[in-house]
Amino acid sequence: MPIDAAKALAAEPRTGEIGWAHKDVLLYHLGIGAGVPATDPAELRYTLESRLHVLPSFATVAGSGAPGVISGLSLPGVEVELSRVLHGGQRLTLHRPIPVQGTATTTNRLAAVYDKGKAAVLVLRTEAADADGPLWTNDAQIFVRGEGGFGGERGPSTRLEPPTGEPERTVERPTREDQALLYRLSGDWNPLHADPDFAKVAGFERPILHGLCTYGITLKAVVDTLLDGDPTRVRSYDTRFAGVVHPGETLRIRMWREGPGTGAAGSGGTVRVAVSAVERDDAPVLADTLVQHT
Repeated sequence: MPIDAAKALAAEPRTGEIGWAHKDVLLYHLGIGAGVPATDPAELRYTLESRLHVLPSFATVAGSGAPGVISGLSLPGVEVELSRVLHGGQRLTLHRPIPVQGTATTTNRLAAVYDKGKAAVLVLRTEAADADGPLWTNDAQIFVRGEGGFGGERGPSTRLEPPTGEPERTVERPTREDQALLYRLSGDWNPLHADPDFAKVAGFERPILHGLCTYGITLKAVVDTLLDGDPTRVRSYDTRFAGVVHPGETLRIRMWREGPGTGAAGSGGTVRVAVSAVERDDAPVLADTLVQHT
């Protein structure tokens, strides 16, 4: 069987060392569309090293890039074709703000294997810590098409009831035609996002944008719009990848604020988010999306 759930779950965690500097942070921010307008003080927080703040979603690429997708396929008990793999969801928990430069020890392990019938879902957990303690925890949900039906647990549902009422804010963020080519320089080399021939084998008419690129674009929009431009207020960020984005499309990002966190002095709350592709009649892109903040 291509996926041996018992063997994969019993495997010893893998540890490694990662490092990053301000250049890596700047490249990531540019890859998710920061820097427009180039001289806007709000954008210089993401693009100028002397004013640099780190958007928390940088954790998904720090050091090695794309934890959970390609790296998850090299785990013991997991032997699947890359063309059958899709990134299904991502949850990021921040234990404290990410420094502009640093080193950390990462621990990777398979936290769960679920049987969805027509697909298997692997949950790869990556924990990062430095000399001062835990930094972040990443859970990547990897869908492997055609590998379900092995009799395992189905797992919990991540679907939420849709937000009610009109969104508090709606913003649109265009993506560049070369957005995926720029974003992949942060470390996610999956050919699905660059090679037209590979994309067709995987069932797509052309290369698609990385889900984690959309993930970063969306978090930046929430931080800039509802969190006073302060990335350190983010405590966790959870989403389900509901559809694809083609580079060059425009993202429509709708936001609903829940809880008492109404400003920098607020006691915290949650932002519900829904993201769609404008040019395809608001086709869903991100769903069941929550940003918890102080």
